[in-house]
Amino acid sequence: MTSPLNATAGAGRDGVVAARHLTKWLALAATPTFAIMAVLTAMIGGGPDMLCGAGQGSVLGGMVPMYLLMSAFHSAAWLRLIAERRIR
Repeated sequence: MTSPLNATAGAGRDGVVAARHLTKWLALAATPTFAIMAVLTAMIGGGPDMLCGAGQGSVLGGMVPMYLLMSAFHSAAWLRLIAERRIR
């Protein structure tokens, strides 16, 4: 089995540090992106909801609740950042 560090053997130490830094920022970008998508979908109306016909009788049906749930599930990076700043 190949570890993540072995997979980037040609990248060197700087490449690994840069990749970790990039993944941290991508993780932070997920929550606001999904929140914005939920707001925009709610403002636009039923356009995208009409394409997703599953769950029409459910409370969690539709695209807006899906985006809100995805935003909540991806909020761990923000919670970790807040906790790190409170410790300092």
